[in-house]
Amino acid sequence: MGFILALIAVLLTYIFSPFLMLYAMFTAPSIKAINRYFFKIAISVDQMGNVIGTAFFNHTVIKENGHKFGNPDETISSVLGRNYQTNTLTLFGRSMRYYLDRIEPNHCVNSIGK
Repeated sequence: MGFILALIAVLLTYIFSPFLMLYAMFTAPSIKAINRYFFKIAISVDQMGNVIGTAFFNHTVIKENGHKFGNPDETISSVLGRNYQTNTLTLFGRSMRYYLDRIEPNHCVNSIGK
């Protein structure tokens, strides 16, 4: 049952998201409100990626004793930041953190708990 519900949720999200995003943009009271709206979307997608990628990320990004991926309330960056602080990232994980931190300095550590 979980597989079917996930499949339906993903399909409906991809079908309706473009319309819903355009609607939000045209009805938003300000550019600042639009920016906040898209920031929330980015966080949500990141959290979804953390859950969807649980098995892959836990196997390739962190060492066995690292802070695990899969918490739906945590972003990928936050997990990378936690594991960076405890030195439990693999080479692949360190590479991911490196590139994210190039986009925004200290992005991964700063994202912990957000």
